Amino acid sequence: MQTRKELKQKAKHNLKKHYLIFAALCLIAGFIGSEFNSSLTFITSTNEEADTADMSSSSIIGPKLGITDVIADIFSGNLEDGNRKASVLRADIVEQSKESGDPVFGRSRGVLSSLINSITSGSLLVNIAMALQSIFRSHNAMLAILIVLGMLVFCGGWFLTINVYPVISRRMFMEGRCYDNLHVHRSLFLLKIKRWIHAAATMLLSRIYLFLWSFTIIGGIIKHYSYYMVPYIVAENPDIPSRAAIKLSRQMMKGHKLECFVHTLTFIGWDLLGSITLGLVNILFTNPYKVAFFTEYYVQLRQLAKDNPIENSHLLNDDYLYVRAERKDLEKVYSDVIAVTSQQKTSLNELKGIQRLFADVFGVTFRSSKQEQAYRRDQARRIRVAREIEALDGKVYPTRLSPFPSSQKREWIGSVHYIRHYSIWSIIMIFFILAFIGWLWEVSLHLITNGEFVNRGVLHGPWLPIYGTGSVLILLLLNKLRKYPLLEFISATALCGCVEYFTAYYLEMTHNGQKWWDYTGYYLNLDGRICAEGLLTFGIGGMLIVYVLAPILDNLIQKISRNILIPLCAALIILYSCDQLYSSGHPNTGKGITDYAFLITYYLEI
Repeated sequence: MQTRKELKQKAKHNLKKHYLIFAALCLIAGFIGSEFNSSLTFITSTNEEADTADMSSSSIIGPKLGITDVIADIFSGNLEDGNRKASVLRADIVEQSKESGDPVFGRSRGVLSSLINSITSGSLLVNIAMALQSIFRSHNAMLAILIVLGMLVFCGGWFLTINVYPVISRRMFMEGRCYDNLHVHRSLFLLKIKRWIHAAATMLLSRIYLFLWSFTIIGGIIKHYSYYMVPYIVAENPDIPSRAAIKLSRQMMKGHKLECFVHTLTFIGWDLLGSITLGLVNILFTNPYKVAFFTEYYVQLRQLAKDNPIENSHLLNDDYLYVRAERKDLEKVYSDVIAVTSQQKTSLNELKGIQRLFADVFGVTFRSSKQEQAYRRDQARRIRVAREIEALDGKVYPTRLSPFPSSQKREWIGSVHYIRHYSIWSIIMIFFILAFIGWLWEVSLHLITNGEFVNRGVLHGPWLPIYGTGSVLILLLLNKLRKYPLLEFISATALCGCVEYFTAYYLEMTHNGQKWWDYTGYYLNLDGRICAEGLLTFGIGGMLIVYVLAPILDNLIQKISRNILIPLCAALIILYSCDQLYSSGHPNTGKGITDYAFLITYYLEI
């Protein structure tokens, strides 16, 4: 057996190797309340100080209406009073947002602000209660259903997240100790192998047993260490019967409970340091260090259970969590990956000079060819096996050798061939199509919310160039990031935010401060030119454009004869240029377009 010092050295080595993701896993556990709750002392103490200050001010100016008053009215049956108080609360929130003059955290306009205000004022709860009472026409039935729904939402959320999270985090730590690379998507392994509910049920049963044992006090302490290995066992074999997992943990910990308790005591110095720093040291180091150490401890006890066979020890069967597979075994199950990687990459050798530069950097070609189409198919195949290459090289856990191999079918990724070079004519057409779609979106949105047709935008034609420009810039400037969806999303959001902000700034500077959009009062806005919900929409829209819409449009555009396509592009450019020239002197203005002072007042009033 390894000594405690050796286990801690291994734990530190693993923590150093995957520090960011290990620390993040423990921080999330603290936030959701799964474990390490006391590590967030700094945040809770700050909130308590703020609450104390609010109570002090309330005692001076008198009692203040709050969401508890709304809830009290709901339970007493005074739904109309509750609705009135919720409306007053919402109005107060909007008014406070207006008076504070906070340029970023506005709460007076926008979907996000409306959602937050509905929750914090209690109006959402009142509306649900009123809807239930109108259906069942009984106050008691409404309360019963509201309570049941609340309990179902709370218990269901706890059962599926907080309850099962230790299994997820332990699995990540176990894979990280053996392999050099650890990807965030592995946190969804229970979902991929369809064992999430079963794992949650096992964890729930162990918590119920521990709760019952806690009534005996001493028994609760002993059983805490008896069941200590349950999340590790479930992380290794999520399909293990619940009772078998609990019994196996008890047998593994037999004769080791006191040892485990002593191991826990050796971290008391770090815990004291964490208390002195209000939990900061725990967040940054102690918590992930502890989990990494007890992961090594589990591995040691697991090996003892295998060497001295105990009942159900054969169910600990995921050997590749602890030792890397032989190359020959990997080559056998990843033969298709080898076939793809052994093929020579398709390249566009026919392109030279500036054409090659545009193709490599921006993904744009001046004409489409058979070789370019072959390039798309080759790139699609290589993307499908990108993650499997790491497994083949022994850098990540080989899911195909797992006792529960997740589906390897990801055909949708290559079905639209998003790794491609767009022709200059496709780019022009995509610009105008998406500018038109943007115009339709804005016009329809205003028609639905205000009941009138308004030709939105600075220009007079049926296009909003900011949508087309943003889409084209995403395709061109973020060409190299298409293989990395998360980076693509973040970059698309940032890029569209910059385009929208500086477009608004330019229009204001060139038209005497005239605004064509204004997000003042929206939650998380910057100078009224961009806001959080708008950026989120742009980010999601950018992903749809890159991975779905643009490739589909490109496929359709390629079917158009060049004798038709080129004149069509030229005609659109001429019309657009004429509109730009005319609008520079006579911009599109008026009600629903530039009268944002009226709109802000309107939103504040409602």
